[in-house]
Amino acid sequence: MLLGPTFIDDTFAEAFAMSYTRLIVTSADEYWLDAAVREVTGYSSSVIACDAETAVERRLAPAVTPDGRPGASILLFGFSADALAKAVPNRVGQCVMTCPATAVFDGLPSAEKRLPLGKHIRFFGDGYQKSKLVAGRRYWRVPVMDGEFLIEESLGVAKGVGGGNIILQAVDQRTALAAARRGVESLAELDGVIAPFPGGVARSGSKVGSRYKTLKASTADAFCPTLRGRVETRLHGDAHCAYEIVIDGIHESAVSSAMAAAMRAVAGVGVVAISAGNYGGMLGKFHFPLRRVLAD
Repeated sequence: MLLGPTFIDDTFAEAFAMSYTRLIVTSADEYWLDAAVREVTGYSSSVIACDAETAVERRLAPAVTPDGRPGASILLFGFSADALAKAVPNRVGQCVMTCPATAVFDGLPSAEKRLPLGKHIRFFGDGYQKSKLVAGRRYWRVPVMDGEFLIEESLGVAKGVGGGNIILQAVDQRTALAAARRGVESLAELDGVIAPFPGGVARSGSKVGSRYKTLKASTADAFCPTLRGRVETRLHGDAHCAYEIVIDGIHESAVSSAMAAAMRAVAGVGVVAISAGNYGGMLGKFHFPLRRVLAD
């Protein structure tokens, strides 16, 4: 199957069940909003070693935020609700409460399952914190040096899908970088998905296990151009650089649509093939065949 000049490998991406939550972070202006977003989404590319996979879902205009200020919707994924219950308050307390002029709201208010947030962070107020119930939702006002930090007491949490992916293969690094950027940019207008790796792209795709017993994952040698002839390669004959775009989503259809959008965006002259990372179908219960995803 070809997408323009690009060969679509007859394979599938293998993804996993994950839990997710959504933060709505607002601030006085775009400068301080960017500062908060950079901090709270830092060190969160993969739950192989990070406490959560996070990224901005979309930017929010003041007209649609709870307090009428610039905002961002941020998705955070973890292997379980319990893992998120630990990771999210830590990130918010250290990275958002510390940032000037910010406030935090629940982005999944209709979810039945809840994670404590302001319920824990309120104690930073040392007894001076105050609560208020508005339309059935409890907020905490924590005194800080620029006034008060407003934070919702809890967050909704739901089941999502993590690890959808495509692996683009190009004739050289310059072509691959440009294609990868197009792929990530194609996701910007889609709701319900994030690409958690740096700039949305992973150069160090991984396989399960290693010859070193202490490692859970190691380099995806089948896609490493310098290992041709030493391992069973999955690279196209003309490919000398490969990048992976990993996609987490709030449900299967969101991930599938995002994968299709990314494939259409990356395909072009110099991108000789698009493949995907999987583990033989033995680990993740969600399978996304590339050719079917494009046809849907």
